[in-house]
Amino acid sequence: MEIYVVQSGDTVDSIASQTGADVSQIIAYNQLIYPYALAVGQALLIPGGSRSPDRSIYAGGYAYPFISQWVLEQTLPYLSDLYVFSYGFNTDGELIAPQLADDWMISLAQSYGTRPILTLTPFGEDGNFNNQLISALVNSQETIRRLIQNLLTTLENKGYGGVDIDFEYILAEDRDAFTAFVEAVAQALRPLGYQTTVALAPKTSADQTGLLYQGKDYPALGAAADAVLLMTYEWGYTYGPNMAVAPINQVHRVVEYAVTEIPPQKINLGIPNYGYDWPLPYVRGTTKATTINNVQAVRIAIQQGAVIQYDSLAQSPYFNYTQDGILHEVWFEDVRSLQAKFNLIKEFDLRGCVYWQIMQWFRANWLLLWDQFYITK
Repeated sequence: MEIYVVQSGDTVDSIASQTGADVSQIIAYNQLIYPYALAVGQALLIPGGSRSPDRSIYAGGYAYPFISQWVLEQTLPYLSDLYVFSYGFNTDGELIAPQLADDWMISLAQSYGTRPILTLTPFGEDGNFNNQLISALVNSQETIRRLIQNLLTTLENKGYGGVDIDFEYILAEDRDAFTAFVEAVAQALRPLGYQTTVALAPKTSADQTGLLYQGKDYPALGAAADAVLLMTYEWGYTYGPNMAVAPINQVHRVVEYAVTEIPPQKINLGIPNYGYDWPLPYVRGTTKATTINNVQAVRIAIQQGAVIQYDSLAQSPYFNYTQDGILHEVWFEDVRSLQAKFNLIKEFDLRGCVYWQIMQWFRANWLLLWDQFYITK
């Protein structure tokens, strides 16, 4: 496959004529809607010749139980693992199941040869990550023992294939206790054929300060778990300044550090499947961006007559538009920015990638991934 960037005056028919591709395939691959208007600067995935991946990779994706069944059915053929988000726990070590039933996701994943994974998160009553809950767990051997037993029972009864530990904002003083917890989970699960993975904040050095980073010991967690996820996204975020969600220059720095501490064959690169629309000017503590999906971003550009730009440093697309007198800036992912991330997987020979999250269908992403790699099942 190839990537074509729309120029002024282009139409789907003219692009098909230039590239020799089928018009209907260009429309389908890029989720174009009638009358098939295009935005200048829009990156299109163009169908090409025979597929010839040069390596196999792991591919995972997070999903909430309220995901559309159609979207999940479309996505599962491209996934090694489906991470169901999420299970919680209390200070007694009892598991708290998602509010919506997850059984249908488990059985559907299994029917596609995709392994369902139980995602464990320390959410408090306010729905946010709670480091006091983490602290109560990791510093109590009895609570750990009870939680692991409950995890094992749920894995067996539900048909899950492993546990993903997604703990954030761990206190610095709980760093080693958290590592010991991950190791205890992995040692209990591994003999029974279950996988243990852990999500890592995107560090660039061992001594990086900040609540996101100090509680995560890269080398120790890499040794304890079967695999790790680098959460290489959210540089641009809901309450942050307008910028790329996953700028490749920053992502590259994280991977460069990670491979010095963890074997590359254990590392999964985090990839965002969304973008943000910021009203400007940005005011810290006041401005709130709207989360949008990647197809929606392009449709906004088309509706607003905006020209999509491409930041060569971040290797991410963006555009500006004005609505109701307010200037907006949109950053999102397209096949160019995704190709940059796939190139990073190849450059560092990483295990693969994990998407946060797969709730919205972005066909071009999955076709590009499928074109470049064999997906392990």
